Amino acid sequence: MFEVILLAPVHAVETLSEALDALDALSVSVEDADAQTPAEQALFGEPGMPPPKEGWERSRLVSLFATEALARDAASVLAAQDFFAGCQLVAINPVPEQDWVRLTQSQFKPVEITPEFWIVPTWHQPPVQAKQVIRLDPGLAFGTGTHPTTRMCLRWIANIPGLAASPNPLGRVLDYGCGSGILAIGAAKFGAVDIDAVDIDEAAVGATRANAEANHVSLHVGLPDKAVGTYQTVLANILATPLRVLAPLLCSHVANGGNLVLAGILARQADELKNAYAPYCRLQIQDEEEGWILMTAKL
Repeated sequence: MFEVILLAPVHAVETLSEALDALDALSVSVEDADAQTPAEQALFGEPGMPPPKEGWERSRLVSLFATEALARDAASVLAAQDFFAGCQLVAINPVPEQDWVRLTQSQFKPVEITPEFWIVPTWHQPPVQAKQVIRLDPGLAFGTGTHPTTRMCLRWIANIPGLAASPNPLGRVLDYGCGSGILAIGAAKFGAVDIDAVDIDEAAVGATRANAEANHVSLHVGLPDKAVGTYQTVLANILATPLRVLAPLLCSHVANGGNLVLAGILARQADELKNAYAPYCRLQIQDEEEGWILMTAKL
């Protein structure tokens, strides 16, 4: 394969991307051309909330083509277009042959939750100190243990009070927005036996079923209407905006004396979440990692 590397101002990125697709590009990626420099721009957004800007002032587009001829033809065609004004062809390079499976696998190593609790891809052996292991490979659904929000939720599960005294201190569990099912599986590993894992995404539902089977745990998996009644533990690792909207629903599912555990929240969003949940419970910051926080409440 060959890659065509372009520089473009923000207003030209969408048109260039569509043109590259029409010229038989296998893929097109866009990144900040000023990344790792003082001019780098951070773009953040959440579902239902627009990003602060539409894109970077200077973008770097990298498109892949099956042959050198296709790559050079595409570059020539683009250079002749009026919309290419202000854009620049940086390079046309051959892409070295690689074992893409091995390259992808090398990016995912065992993840420590606690010294005795690890997330381990299937191509790795568990660390010798691991007494509890979740086997999980990256896939279409969110949640591999590499993100701080997932790690904080799993740490909370692993350190829940009463674990030594009770075989099931988590009680009945709801994982709302389960993604890969990693939190529900974690709950099962620490004694929970009646666990509902729900998500609006069918791919997440399928991934959760497959991951539960791979870890030899039993979950009730489905769409959100699968969540019925109250639970001793309700886990929701989503994002701040949907968590605010879901406040009355999630709290209605927590049994008296039960635990609500929320993640996907930036530290600066703590007050927003406290205010949204104030009519139902008193949220507190339980953990913090890399600018993300874990918030919990006892109902």
